[in-house]
Amino acid sequence: MSRSAHPAGPRHADVMPEGHYTAPPADLNALDPKVWARTVTRDEDGAVTVGGIGVTRLAEEFGTPAYVLDESDFRARCRAWADAFGQDADVFYAGKAFLSRAVVRWLKEEGLNLDVCSGGELTCALDAGMPAERIAFHGNNKTAEEIERAVTVGVGRIVLDSFQEIARVSHIAQRLGKRQRVQIRVTVGVEAHTHEFIATAHEDQKFGIALAGGQAAEAVRRALTLDGLELIGIHSHIGSQIFDMAGFEVSARRVVQLLAEVRDEHGVELPEIDLGGGLGIAYTSEDDPREPHEIAKALGDIVTRECEAAGLATPRISVEPGRAIVGPTAFTLYEVGTVKPLDGLRTYVSVDGGMSDNIRTALYDAEYTVALASRTSDAEPMLVRVVGKHCESGDIVVKDAFLPSDIAPGDLIAVPATGAYCRSMASNYNHALRPPVLAVRDGAARVIVRRETEEDLLRLDVG
Repeated sequence: MSRSAHPAGPRHADVMPEGHYTAPPADLNALDPKVWARTVTRDEDGAVTVGGIGVTRLAEEFGTPAYVLDESDFRARCRAWADAFGQDADVFYAGKAFLSRAVVRWLKEEGLNLDVCSGGELTCALDAGMPAERIAFHGNNKTAEEIERAVTVGVGRIVLDSFQEIARVSHIAQRLGKRQRVQIRVTVGVEAHTHEFIATAHEDQKFGIALAGGQAAEAVRRALTLDGLELIGIHSHIGSQIFDMAGFEVSARRVVQLLAEVRDEHGVELPEIDLGGGLGIAYTSEDDPREPHEIAKALGDIVTRECEAAGLATPRISVEPGRAIVGPTAFTLYEVGTVKPLDGLRTYVSVDGGMSDNIRTALYDAEYTVALASRTSDAEPMLVRVVGKHCESGDIVVKDAFLPSDIAPGDLIAVPATGAYCRSMASNYNHALRPPVLAVRDGAARVIVRRETEEDLLRLDVG
């Protein structure tokens, strides 16, 4: 069937039963720089390029689906965060967003620290040469084995998440003849304006020790009395995909109040405060994220103002951007397999990946955009739903977007802003093979995480 032979689906937003689009974009071939990695553009033939390499070449050489990461953009964002906060603050990249040995080396070279939340992430960090003192270890239920390894190698801080963990880390550190630097994670009763399943600061959740009822104050008391711990500060994280700084202001005020209580009761001024991560990125043109220097100034002003009011010296600030660094630097490249118009509704465009490489749409109702990547088109816009190949009706990659009405099998499409949490949360559902991660820079592409093979799947199946 030719690209123009199949019947087109609905082309106007007034027939769309759900979604946020009210009209198709003025130019379907345009690539909004807020959403795409910084070196992404179109070549003279209309194909999307990144780092000087066209997607057709990438698809031919490495196959689809594939995560395509703009290395120069990643490095530039690392430098922007480091420069924004300067020498008097610490930036910890949140490894859960996406971690590989190449990424660890980039972080090390660009001057960022790293936070990990599992033994596997710690192994990756150490294997790739990240100095242990530049690693923070998170998690609400760290095993004794994970804690022992973290203490043994000398991680820079362990973030304590419960009363049991306070005692457990101290006991292990003492047995090893160590004094472990720690922070206490507190929940401050602030819920960021985000999806309920990824908001993490309200009290009814598994993370942290609540300020309410004096629990956080009691945690500080216990930590200060234990010989195996060196309490260096308080940690707070209020949610994810946050654009409004008001939540951080309330959180900082409550954390500083705790610091003042600690000073008054114990005569100790804790030297550090970690405000976590969760800063938002642009998944669609409607999103308007802040730049790192704006975030740094806002957070610095908030903490300084609150500490001055409480009569405290301003502590050293830490932040933990993950998505805000890696999210915009990558897109997922797919090949179109089938195009199925549903009269009066929308057209379903099926690709060779799906919820196994991006679970966020199904899990969080996340919004994405999409572009025809292998060519440009002057065809009329058509409302589409981009779906995967898995045996689930919820296998949706992009809920509602517009693509040219001549979209056809064999076309390449790209979904931007998939650098964070897509590969990290990828699965082998339906025995799918997880895609590779390609790093592209200055006209060269290389695999930094290879595509899985059928042999990889069978290797774990012992029969």
